[in-house]
Amino acid sequence: MDAILENNKQWVATKNAEDPAFFQRLANGQTPRYLFIGCSDSRVPASGITGTGPGEMFVHRNIANLVVHSDMNLLSVLQYAVEVLGVQDILVVGHYGCGGVAAAAANKQYGLIDNWLVNIRDVVRLHETELLRISEEKQRLRRLVELNVIEQVHNLAKTNIIQNAMRTDKPPRLHGLVYDIADGVLKDLNVSDGAGLYDLAHIYRTEAKHTEATRQPVKLASTPAVAAHGLPTGAEPAQPPKPAKAAKRQVA
Repeated sequence: MDAILENNKQWVATKNAEDPAFFQRLANGQTPRYLFIGCSDSRVPASGITGTGPGEMFVHRNIANLVVHSDMNLLSVLQYAVEVLGVQDILVVGHYGCGGVAAAAANKQYGLIDNWLVNIRDVVRLHETELLRISEEKQRLRRLVELNVIEQVHNLAKTNIIQNAMRTDKPPRLHGLVYDIADGVLKDLNVSDGAGLYDLAHIYRTEAKHTEATRQPVKLASTPAVAAHGLPTGAEPAQPPKPAKAAKRQVA
């Protein structure tokens, strides 16, 4: 931990020397151009392999760079990036030598992560014919890494968030990239040029259902001032009920 803190001090000193207003600009807000959806692998640093700096790239990472429609973490990041930050490009970035992809292809049980890896096995199922034609295991896994990225880009395009954004004047562009750890090179799979990526609206685009409740603006009641006795001002504490008078015993 001492090394981390010392590295931070040196980084701050360097940034302040190069650009005295650097941190103040970051403190004023963020307007990143990119959303990076990548693998959690420590050898694939988002900023490092793309040459971007603080404030330029919004980042989400998980095992094997998956876009899962039930993943509330990813969907929250995606919605914020698209609808609030207005990112221009969304990059799904996989990498050759991905342990998650290799584990999914091995058909073994690993525990809790098996529920996550089934999403990659779905990619194997969709492209089984092509993959079986590749006899060499290393090359087959490299191709599976690429196919996984392609399918995750398509999964992005299927979300309501992206389908709604496609109706706007400036929808985000979707990209699929693969990073080669062995030489540091990023490869563009040109998924955006593929047939069908932007032709999914007739299947996946839906209309939001508005009820009478959703059409009405929500009004929040103001918080009343509280007096010393813990009740809103103008309200007095309830008095305890007076004990009932004992009924007089009648003498026969």
